[in-house]
Amino acid sequence: MTIDTNDFLNSILASLSRIDYIRPENIPNIDLYMDQITTFMDTQLAKSKRHANDKILTKTMINNYAKNNLLPPPVKKRYSQEHVLTLIFIYYFKSILSISDIQSILNPLTEKYFASDESLSLTDIYEEVFSLESDEVEKMMRDVTNKFNTSFQTFADAPEEEQEFLHTFSFICMLSFDVYVKKMLIEKIIDQMNEQKAEKENTRDA
Repeated sequence: MTIDTNDFLNSILASLSRIDYIRPENIPNIDLYMDQITTFMDTQLAKSKRHANDKILTKTMINNYAKNNLLPPPVKKRYSQEHVLTLIFIYYFKSILSISDIQSILNPLTEKYFASDESLSLTDIYEEVFSLESDEVEKMMRDVTNKFNTSFQTFADAPEEEQEFLHTFSFICMLSFDVYVKKMLIEKIIDQMNEQKAEKENTRDA
């Protein structure tokens, strides 16, 4: 079966255009029990599921995040709005980063801004970061379109019956390389953050 390239590209772009984030005003302003947290996350992030029966968040995941010091402990088994915000960050990071890398990013954030009296709150930080999402999606759509068009110009000399698969394979490789490079960059930044933190601690202890 031959893929209609325009339909294929349009379906990809349509998926990207539906990307959205959980807005702070949609997060209940009351503390929630674990079952309520998992239901809320599953409902709000349903569009990001690969399969309909996939789970966005489970009780086991939440317990593991707490055990690994990624998530501050609940108060009397209840989770605040800030817990939800932290879980959203974890959700997006966990698909590309290790637990230790996520700790390096989130621990300084939660230690300083979680349930604190700082003028800048965790909600403020979340809103600022995710407000960039719309522009980033537009840039991503242009980049994906360029990669798609480039991939369908490859293997011009291959047998016609093999070109569809080879074009798709090229497209996957281009997207994968982009993810690989960005993941490597993120890890390098985290390593530098950890080195700077260690240097500060050594200087303080000296």
